[in-house]
Amino acid sequence: MTTNWVTSLPDWKERILARRSLIPILPLNETRAARALRIFSRLRLVDVLGEPTMGEACAQWVFDFVRTIFGAYDEERARQQIREFLLLVAKKNGKSSIAAGIMVTALIMNQRRQGEYLILAPTKDIADNSFSPAFGMINADPVLKARFKPSNITRVIENRLDGATLQVKAADAEAVGGQKATVVLIDELWLFGKKHTAENIIGEATGSLAARPEGFVIYLSTESDEPPAGVFKKRLDYHRDVRDGLIEDPTTLPLIYEYPPEMLQAEAWRDPSTFYIPNPSLGHGVDLEWLRTEYIKKENEGAGSLRLFIAKHLNVEIGMNLRGNRWPGADYWQGQTEPGLTREAVLERSEVVVVGIDGGGLDDLFGLSLLGREKVESEFTITTDGVSKVYREKRWLLWSHAWCHRGVLTRRKIIASRLQDFALAGELTIVDDQLGDISAMVDIVEEIKECGLLGAVAADPYSLGEFQNAMVSIGVTEENKLLVGVGQGWRMMNAIKTAERRLARGMLRHSGSSLMAWCVGNLKIEATATAIRATKQSAGDAKIDPAMAMFDAIDIMSTNPEATGKRQLQYFFA
Repeated sequence: MTTNWVTSLPDWKERILARRSLIPILPLNETRAARALRIFSRLRLVDVLGEPTMGEACAQWVFDFVRTIFGAYDEERARQQIREFLLLVAKKNGKSSIAAGIMVTALIMNQRRQGEYLILAPTKDIADNSFSPAFGMINADPVLKARFKPSNITRVIENRLDGATLQVKAADAEAVGGQKATVVLIDELWLFGKKHTAENIIGEATGSLAARPEGFVIYLSTESDEPPAGVFKKRLDYHRDVRDGLIEDPTTLPLIYEYPPEMLQAEAWRDPSTFYIPNPSLGHGVDLEWLRTEYIKKENEGAGSLRLFIAKHLNVEIGMNLRGNRWPGADYWQGQTEPGLTREAVLERSEVVVVGIDGGGLDDLFGLSLLGREKVESEFTITTDGVSKVYREKRWLLWSHAWCHRGVLTRRKIIASRLQDFALAGELTIVDDQLGDISAMVDIVEEIKECGLLGAVAADPYSLGEFQNAMVSIGVTEENKLLVGVGQGWRMMNAIKTAERRLARGMLRHSGSSLMAWCVGNLKIEATATAIRATKQSAGDAKIDPAMAMFDAIDIMSTNPEATGKRQLQYFFA
């Protein structure tokens, strides 16, 4: 039967704009789907004025979702056809109530004696928010109250007849260890993305599904208030690829209410007439006038307040250009990405390369940036007072990498999952107590020097230390002017401004590293009495070392350096 199930939806952009269903046509078990919908629709929302039923309070998309979850079931084989669901929807679209209704419905339809149903939340408060609607639904119906025994203390609802239970737990590997859940609902997945232990916790909670073919897992979330990370990013990226048809997986169903990429690029979310896109329950618990008013308030309060609002209420994935006091170059960063701009490509296309270095403490990142000046000139046009003039200039090409000590993952737990993402992408190397970071950098610098391309190695003069000694071994010293200390703080102003202008003109291209995008997004510009300086958005966790390494390299490249030799790259590109 799985060959008949296609869960991709290539025309999702047209569908979401036309307010059509985002669930493809599937060969559902209509009898079971109808039964589940009848049960779900009769459940009452006791925390809503008038205590309406779910059937009275919910929008059509919710009913479609419920029908699909329970209708994707093969009665003959007692097997769930779709085993993983992701619902990404803006805040206030009834997510917690929907979660409670789905899980109570699943408990009522249970066919396994002493079956276990689990709602897993990232915190105790969210766990309580998920349990309260379910508790109310049972107590509001005399028939259900006679059949089930709910406990507001243990957050467990038990079926008196067959011993089946619905439990709500806060995320903890020990708390969910040994679970034998048939259905697991993971609430607020974006918050799990900030937990470096989330993979283990979710793995413990869902491991039992391997022995329960009738089981499934549902992920519920809004967008994150920061760029997605960890398990949230992994599941979201995977479900987007399934939705777009890039991955064929008939056991996975994405239901993602978000702006199409083209609309995000044009910042269409600023137009209230588009607010329905991430809010499918508009008019069913979500008030358009409230959204409009709140948007205006947050816009006037500044970038920080606006960022949180659009992430939560408009499902906009947060990027680097929505932070308060951000570096102006961040607005142009993504637009200057050049796929395939590897380290080898930078060396092949450049006539000179400057290496920037920054960081290096055991609690820090050690950032390295290669900045190459392209061999050939590029054309660009500047129009002034209606008169256009063509200029020719050599572009700068950037490739970056970073290293960190493994201890950072425990000392900086809030960014541990993000650092692990960068490591998996090959953009960050995590080193052990042998500290292979400096030796790796020495190898890279020596490689560039052997190619005859090295202009200089630029670094913070107060953090050279061990790195300076290592450079001596390959003939890169202050005496031969290949190792240069770059002034920091306000002295970096020229490099910061140069980077901004080159990005705006398309004359600084980079490899599209997610690590660098994060670091650039963390940059904060502070005004001093006579200049500006770059610092972090927040202390400790918002790392910027690779970005500062870029500025070090730009400071030297701005002086128009020449390479130390003219050897060819035959061993690279033979």
